[in-house]
Amino acid sequence: MSFSNGNIFIKFLAIALFNLLILQQGAECQKTILDSIFTFRAGTIKTGNALDLITRKTGYYFTYDSRLVDQEKKTVMTFRATKLNIILDSILKNDSLDFSVIDKYIIISHIERRRSIPADSTTADKVKYITGKIIDDETSDPLSFATIVLKNRGKGTVTNINGDFGLKITSNLFNDTLSVSYLGYLGREIPVKKVFGNNLTISMKREFISIPEIIIKNHNPQEIISRTFKEIPHNYGNTPVLMTAFYREGVLKKSELQTYSEAILKIYKSAYSGTLLGDQIKVYKSRKIENTDRTDTLAIRLKAGLSTCLELDGAKNLFDFINSESSTDYTYRMTDIVTYDDETAYAIEFEQRENVELPLFKGTIYINTVDYGILNAEFEINPKQIHKMKDSFITTSSHGFDTWPISVKYSVSYRKMDNRYFLNHVRGDLIFSSNHKKRLFNTQFKVFFELAITETQLNNVTRFDREELAPIHSIFSKTIMNYDPLFWGNQDFLRPEDNLLSALKNMNVKLQEFSK
Repeated sequence: MSFSNGNIFIKFLAIALFNLLILQQGAECQKTILDSIFTFRAGTIKTGNALDLITRKTGYYFTYDSRLVDQEKKTVMTFRATKLNIILDSILKNDSLDFSVIDKYIIISHIERRRSIPADSTTADKVKYITGKIIDDETSDPLSFATIVLKNRGKGTVTNINGDFGLKITSNLFNDTLSVSYLGYLGREIPVKKVFGNNLTISMKREFISIPEIIIKNHNPQEIISRTFKEIPHNYGNTPVLMTAFYREGVLKKSELQTYSEAILKIYKSAYSGTLLGDQIKVYKSRKIENTDRTDTLAIRLKAGLSTCLELDGAKNLFDFINSESSTDYTYRMTDIVTYDDETAYAIEFEQRENVELPLFKGTIYINTVDYGILNAEFEINPKQIHKMKDSFITTSSHGFDTWPISVKYSVSYRKMDNRYFLNHVRGDLIFSSNHKKRLFNTQFKVFFELAITETQLNNVTRFDREELAPIHSIFSKTIMNYDPLFWGNQDFLRPEDNLLSALKNMNVKLQEFSK
């Protein structure tokens, strides 16, 4: 009997031990790097150096608002067998910070305190502004024109040349996910709620794909280009789309800003196949700065920068380097296969053939390896032939001056949403030189224009009435005397780069604004 009871006891003990083991395994599954134990003996160092030490030891990178972490502040980095979350609490000394882990990143964010919202709260109370900078995680270099979107909605923006971005989020989107993409880098995803109240620095990890030379040589770039051309109707859709976009253009003379225009637009994007209807543009809100007067003997005006942005939608208006009718004028070479989010893209260089006399393009196009959608194209007018396009880009109000293009470069990107590609960003950078016939030295001008799609709508899309299509030159009506960043309200816009913002603040301007 005692033997039997002993067996029962052993069985119960075994079951208890088994259950305990299962519970322990479950607890282990819930652990993150923040629960891991580390030892550091660095002594007193700067907080930024302390975070770098943690990254080197753990392999995890930090994402945080620079206002929350003083990297220059001294801290004691001496710990023995201590959990990482306790180490972070100790070196950052801020009980309002929250730590979370996504992939190989530790996000340091501000804890949002719950507050009661009055019954008569306005819509503005339900809009939050997310700002940040996208950088390379090894070099800390800014990533220009990176794409930032809400994963489940057609809303997003791009970074400016400094890598800075801003995105306004309404309350119905608070549970969405922020997705960051850049060619050649692994994608990042961060819950929207984790970035509220933070001007984040989001680092992106470059992924190098080792491609044997023989594989690259065995891919025929002409066949890839031909397949890309054939897949356009499938990839870009046969139904129209309503887009909201931010547009800007500027002219700099000797690095001094002469004119600068910005606008929020509504764009009716007609179907990419099965229609003869063109795209339409309606100006929702705009402003223009002029820093010139009658004493300026030399001034440059960009020819139709806004309509050029739509013409540069090469999937619709067909880049001639992917058009089967003109592709014989080019040579193609596949140079690489690069990462884009969870997919890959062919990198194909192109350049006009030596025997072609017309000025054509040279550059690189990136094509999805699976569905042959165009992700990005970076190209310029062949520098050897650009002198033949002297009067194609600008108008000049100056007499006695000879003006010619030095460099004309473009970039166009698309983003994929629900297996369909949409125009995402267009940028043009042009450099001109001008010379007075009686003077020895030249004057250099830099001209740029840019279009960023901030929202895409697929339902209830109709064309605009003719009277809504105001000519671009007539949309500015009200004159004020300073640059107001609050002018755009709850609309998304591209943040001016540091040099532009400085120029806008310092110059004596005439600012014309228009809003409906």
